[in-house]
Amino acid sequence: MKTYMANPATVERKWFVVDAANMPLGRLASQVADMLTGKNKVIYTPHVDTGDFVIVLNSDKVVLTGKKAENKVYRHHTGYIGGLKEINYKTLMEKDSRKVIEKAVKGMLPKNSLGRKQITRLNVFKGAEHNHDAQKPEKVVLKGVIE
Repeated sequence: MKTYMANPATVERKWFVVDAANMPLGRLASQVADMLTGKNKVIYTPHVDTGDFVIVLNSDKVVLTGKKAENKVYRHHTGYIGGLKEINYKTLMEKDSRKVIEKAVKGMLPKNSLGRKQITRLNVFKGAEHNHDAQKPEKVVLKGVIE
């Protein structure tokens, strides 16, 4: 029996809607990253982009467990001397809660051109409304919602 290898011409992409309300950030990000890479499909091939489009709603209602909400810090360096920039989780959530989910998912994707292509299919919205009704997205219920 031959091994099936997907190619870009045969990949069919679907649209999925995920509700992030009361979801831990890490659980949400790992499951969304699997959908973006296509690891939840039977035709998954590591060197081919087989992933789907994902819409994440209610990014402002995502939760962190323990004391991570106070202690978590996002850092990046500008490249200049003394250019280390820091912003904590609470401040970033107040400023733009979409970036928290985007950063978490991006960190779980491959660090190459394939990962940069996959992150473009992620759409994050602050509220419960989105503007992709024409694509007829399917609602997906993820595991790990905190009651």
